[in-house]
Amino acid sequence: MSRRRRAEKREVLPDAKYGDTVLTKFMNCLMYDGKKSVAEQIVYGALERIEGKVKADPIQLFHDALNNVRPYLEVRSRRVGGATYQVPVEVRQDRAQALAIRWLIAAARGRSENTMTERLSGELLDAANQRGVAVKKREDTHRMAEANKAFSHYRW
Repeated sequence: MSRRRRAEKREVLPDAKYGDTVLTKFMNCLMYDGKKSVAEQIVYGALERIEGKVKADPIQLFHDALNNVRPYLEVRSRRVGGATYQVPVEVRQDRAQALAIRWLIAAARGRSENTMTERLSGELLDAANQRGVAVKKREDTHRMAEANKAFSHYRW
């Protein structure tokens, strides 16, 4: 954490096909070694597969999946008098989105389908239908915050 000033947020450009900035952030998180065209192929391929399976707007389904994975509570470690407590706090909007993107990508990478396009489309469909590894991760986070509700008076 910088002692000087808060780092300013960089605005990302909307993606070429759908004009969505959240999709661009998702691609940037998926990207390895600066290979943005590969990340674009994976994401666009996954959205096309979703459109073929569900016959619905893939961008709307993408945003539904992201909203279903987005956490609203998490625990933060807080040291009070030699003891460390897990204190539940509300998650800021931008952090919630970043966590949702990260969890979706990690869950997709952990799946057993053959290509990343198949994995990503499967995980997005699962997340949109309130199931899958990423949604389970959010539920675990909320359960942890709920279990430590007794320490919420240590919030800062």
